Formats: sequence, structure tokens, C-alpha cells
Amino acid sequence: MKRRNFTRALLLGSAWELSRSAPGAAPALTIDSARLRRSLEELARFGRNLEGGVSRIAWSQADVEARAWVRESLMSGIGLEVRIDPAGSIYGRRAGREPEQPAILFGSHIDSVPKGGNFDGDVGSMAAIEVMHTLHDKKIATRHPLECVIWSNEEGFAFGRGIFGSRAAIGEFEPGELEATENGVHIRDAVRRIGGDLARIAEARRKPGEIAAYLELHIEQGGVLDRARVPIGVVEGIVGINRYAARITGFGNHAGTTPMPERRDALVAAARLVLAVREETVREPGRQVGTVGKLEVRPGAPNIIPGEVECVIELRDLSLEKVENIFRRIEGRAAEIARATGTTIDITRTSSHKPALATPWVREIIRGQARALGLSTMDLPSGAGHDAQALARLAPMGMIFVPSVEGISHSPKELSRWEDIAGGCEVLMQTILAIDRR
Repeated sequence: MKRRNFTRALLLGSAWELSRSAPGAAPALTIDSARLRRSLEELARFGRNLEGGVSRIAWSQADVEARAWVRESLMSGIGLEVRIDPAGSIYGRRAGREPEQPAILFGSHIDSVPKGGNFDGDVGSMAAIEVMHTLHDKKIATRHPLECVIWSNEEGFAFGRGIFGSRAAIGEFEPGELEATENGVHIRDAVRRIGGDLARIAEARRKPGEIAAYLELHIEQGGVLDRARVPIGVVEGIVGINRYAARITGFGNHAGTTPMPERRDALVAAARLVLAVREETVREPGRQVGTVGKLEVRPGAPNIIPGEVECVIELRDLSLEKVENIFRRIEGRAAEIARATGTTIDITRTSSHKPALATPWVREIIRGQARALGLSTMDLPSGAGHDAQALARLAPMGMIFVPSVEGISHSPKELSRWEDIAGGCEVLMQTILAIDRR
């Protein structure tokens, strides 16, 4: 199944490969696109599932093995000083002619969601290493030191909090996060599996001024670029994400003997709350989104009225003020629902990731380098969270998107065309070199 997806991507890209030498075509790529493809195909072996994607959850055995392969097979022998920081993120540093200059940092992640795809995070990670490989092969020296990075636990499926490695780089954790346990495993032991050490976590923090800029290549994970047939997205910013845990408490009772008017059904209240989240999210114009994607019903028997329901509410937008306004309306609706159903509804915020706007001058360089390669661009926001939103707190930040076929992501059917991946990698490298000259 995996090979089918990769073969489909190759076929989608064949016309572009033929056109590269045509009159008026974009300049030939200087990166090795075949090597980049091989890296992505090899990475897809780790955590491969029957559906054709991967289940490479952060800090799992598949993640441990993939990260070891990245260090030993891809990052060795190309002039990089490789290290693992206390959060488990992998850095590869290449010296610059002027060692006192701050480093240009670029990379992504390789952990996945359960039954995820072969491109989310992987494209940016393998492209970052391909840039380093190309510069080494062509003996291109830069003024600034360069660092590629593979962040740890971006997805947040493990222990419920994402962009872990990049948040460690800015020294920002949720209260109690570093003491969490999951399925009897302490987070310090999970991080230790990939070479991290939470006892030294303060050492993962990057100092202000030591990073000249951060760049991240990523698949769009939406369908905007694919529908418009635009190969390069210039990200305006990354949405803020607030998550809330809601607990709805009613009264569990016999489903056959309790009359309908006397019921305090927690699931009925939860259903109304789910609809309220949607209604309050779409009440005003904009690109904000609201989701309830997790629901637990207890006791979960067909002949018992649900006595308790827990769910997770997630709100996203480039404006955190808008997110908070929507949540206040949801709180008001929750109070009305509780009164009408004879239940109690308690909602607490569990995490908050601030929006991050891309740096204007970095965006302009990305646009310029894409144009020089003959690639059209589109400015658009990122509706998904990325490590770049943490790094934007520390340094100038830019993100490059490549299209996702049919806008599918977090799925084994996730797919990006090979020519788009190669083009994105070339834009990444040329942007790095332009920032280095700047």
C-alpha cells in the first residue's frame, strides 16, 4: 500500500520532470530530488501500517528506530556535528565562515498521529537534511552556521501536548507537564527512550540572538494550493490553538425504568454542547474553526442512562482574542444547557498555543526565491499547529507550504507530488542562502 501511494506521487510528477528542459521552464533543481525521494521512502518503513501510512507515535519503538536511522544513515558523513538535546530533538550543525554569526535553523518533525501519512513533518525533515547534503556535495560555504533539526513530539498524541521539542527550545511548558504519566509511564522515561534527559531540560533552551531565522517546509494539510494549482504557499502565520476539557455530569440510572422527563442524561447535554461549539464558531465571519473530536461516555452500557461524559473542545484562529470570545459564548451556552438538562458542565482550559505571525522580510525572501525558480506562490494562513509557532517567539520565522493532494492529511491517503516536494526543498535551500547573504 505504501508503494502504491509513492508510485502515484511519481506518476503525478512525471509531466513536470519532462517539462524541466523545455524552453522557458524553471531552472533545473540543484538539490538531488531522487535522493530526497529515497529518504522519504526509507523513512516510511518505520511504523508502516497496513493502510499504507505510518503509526510512528512520538517516543514509541518506531520513533526510536526512525530517529536512530536518521542520525546514522542520513546525517553522518556530510560534515554535521550531530547532537540530541535534553528534549530529544536531533540537531545537525554545519560550521559557517563567521562562527560568531547566529545560526540559521530549519527542520520539522517525523513523529505521526495514529494511522497517519507519509508526508506530514517528514517532508520538511528530509528536505532539511537534503539541503545539508547538497551544500556538502557542492562544497558551498555559508557565512552563518547552519542547523537542521528534527523536533520531538510535534503531534502531541503522546502525553496530550504537542510541539514538545520546539517548546523546550523556548523554555515554555504547561504547569505539571514534566511530571505527567501516561499508561503507567512517566514522561521522563518516554523522553529518555530517544536520548533526552528531562533532568537537564533547561539546557534545551536556545538563547535569544543565537538564531538568525527559523524556516520550516511542510505540506499544507489542506486543499487550497492543490485546488489553485499553486506549487508554493507562503505562510502568513500559524493559528493559535486553545483546548478545553469539558466534564458533563448527570445521573446514571436504569434505561428501562426511568421516565424521559426525569432523566438527567449527560450524553444529551454533551450532544447539545457539541452543537453549541459549532454554532458559536460559525456565528461570525472568518476562518476560525471549532472542533469536538474526543468524547468519552460513562458507564458506556446500552441499558444505563449516561451519567458522565468528558469531551475535548478545540478552537483555532490567527486571532487569540477571537478564540477567547468564541469560548465565552460557548461557556454561556453550556450554562443554559446544564439548566435545561439537570446536569452540571465544568470546562477548564488544558492548553493554549499562541498564534505566530511569519516575519514579513522572511516571507518576501521566500516569494522572491520561488519566483526566481519559476514557481508561483500564494499567501495563506496555516490552520494546523507547527513547531514554527514556538520558534517565532525566539527568532524571525518563515514557513513554506507545498500542496497536499485533495487536501488530505493525518490519514494514510495523505499525498504530495514529488515535483512539489522537490520544488519546495529547492525554495527552502535558496531561501537559506539568501538569508545567509542578507
